[in-house]
Amino acid sequence: MGRVDREKKTIDVMVRIYCHDHHKTSDDLCADCLTLQDYAHSRLDACPFDDEKPACNKCAVHCYSSKMREQVRKIMRYSGPRMILKHPLLSLLHLLDLIGEAPQLKKRR
Repeated sequence: MGRVDREKKTIDVMVRIYCHDHHKTSDDLCADCLTLQDYAHSRLDACPFDDEKPACNKCAVHCYSSKMREQVRKIMRYSGPRMILKHPLLSLLHLLDLIGEAPQLKKRR
């Protein structure tokens, strides 16, 4: 599994935890959370770093709109600590992604 695919899985898990607890959903996401998840996937698909992608909070390129970025932060703040018990390996890999320097975007000629 590549870095972008793992990021998609991580955001899926975080959104699901948040939606289940805040919007009382079971297996499906509410419309707002599904929209946010689809948006996050589209931004990950367009990431210029591809599988060298840094953690979003270390990235020099902010590809989320300010409204969506705030929603994702809110979800991550809530879901992050809860992921440690529910998805320990995914949580560990995400924490390891925070270590090290973010790659620089290569200038186009």
